[in-house]
Amino acid sequence: MPDDMTLTALWWAVIFSGLYHGVNPGMGWPLAVSAALMTRKPVDLAKALGLLSVGHLLAMLAILLPFSMMIVLVEWETQIRIGAGLLVLMMGGYLLINPRHPRYLARVHPARLGLWSFLAAIAHGAGLMLVPIYLGICAIEENDAGHVAVQGLMQGDLGTALHVAIAHTLAMTFAGGVVAIVIYRWLGLKFLSRTWFNLDRVWAGSLVLVGAFGVYSALYGH
Repeated sequence: MPDDMTLTALWWAVIFSGLYHGVNPGMGWPLAVSAALMTRKPVDLAKALGLLSVGHLLAMLAILLPFSMMIVLVEWETQIRIGAGLLVLMMGGYLLINPRHPRYLARVHPARLGLWSFLAAIAHGAGLMLVPIYLGICAIEENDAGHVAVQGLMQGDLGTALHVAIAHTLAMTFAGGVVAIVIYRWLGLKFLSRTWFNLDRVWAGSLVLVGAFGVYSALYGH
């Protein structure tokens, strides 16, 4: 079934974007490494990664849940998906033109990693990147389900939003955790400062691609 294949691909996109976010230093794993190196306690690495994960999960839900409510307006589904794709595309374009990190992130106390992670995910468009993928998943599930009550539809989309956010965050935590452990145990922050390449433009470009994919799939996909 083409729809089954598309649904599987979209769920893999959720996981892949989580791995991508996890590897990106902008999502915070260097802060976890730094915290563990300062205290010389490996357990602080795990604590920091946990706080970063909670903040990231809350940011994903803050972005996805409003869209889960909007899908109740089934007759506007295509317009909502096009608007979401354009929003992600414009965010990527803005970051390509203005790659500087928001100044307010530097003002968040290092101990408040959960808050920092939440704000970083919002500022960098990490949550927005999931929106076109999430809306595509919901569109397939609605087509498979046929005509359902509005309340049931909303509850299903809320559950999908939660599952997407959790799957994405778990993938992000795994990828970021692996990188953080390797840097902490064997390479150190000096290696990171010397060799890690700048992902800002790659990140912005990926937002543009995801946004364009969202618009295309809304117009010509399922």
